[in-house]
Amino acid sequence: MVRQNMDLTLYLVTDRHWLGERTLWDSVEEAILGGVTIIQLREKDISSREYLELAQTVKTVTDKHDIPLIINDRIDIALAIDADGVHLGPDDLPIPIARKLLGDDKIIGCSVASVEEALSFQVQGADYLGVGAVFPTATKRGTEKVGLEDLRGIKSAVHIPVVAIGGINAENTKRVMETGVDGVAVVSAIMDQADIRKAAQRLLFLLKEAK
Repeated sequence: MVRQNMDLTLYLVTDRHWLGERTLWDSVEEAILGGVTIIQLREKDISSREYLELAQTVKTVTDKHDIPLIINDRIDIALAIDADGVHLGPDDLPIPIARKLLGDDKIIGCSVASVEEALSFQVQGADYLGVGAVFPTATKRGTEKVGLEDLRGIKSAVHIPVVAIGGINAENTKRVMETGVDGVAVVSAIMDQADIRKAAQRLLFLLKEAK
């Protein structure tokens, strides 16, 4: 089962707006070749048809390299392309409903910003938690700030994997990993770089060194 063997060390969240003239699927492949261990497709301001077509194309890349593909929010898109799972926010469908729709073998991740939320989602059956924003970030406005000590507290309170997200880059990765989290989720630290593969390689090296 994918959910039993997921590697959250270097978690890439997509945002095609950082890519300029580069295609999302080529950029995802470069990131995977650089060492990204899991991909979340998170694309806003896009129609359902466009999202579906994009998801299908990206899945051909992730399947080729045997890397899990998680769909942000859209359970319908995840079902349509048989993605490996979904990532849900506080305003999305409750985890038990998502599990009923997706099945027991799919990954369900949730965004949290406090110990209380973390414990609640763990009880509901989340497979992992995305915690942030740890640092200021331009990729997602209006997110709650979660300090490193808060991050450490959340990790200590739960027994499921925790991924830190929000403004994480090569300069602060070590400090984040010192909290005991299982991995980091990044957007611009890979997608906004001139050499995506090299950026992923550097981050993975730093993550392994910190572990």
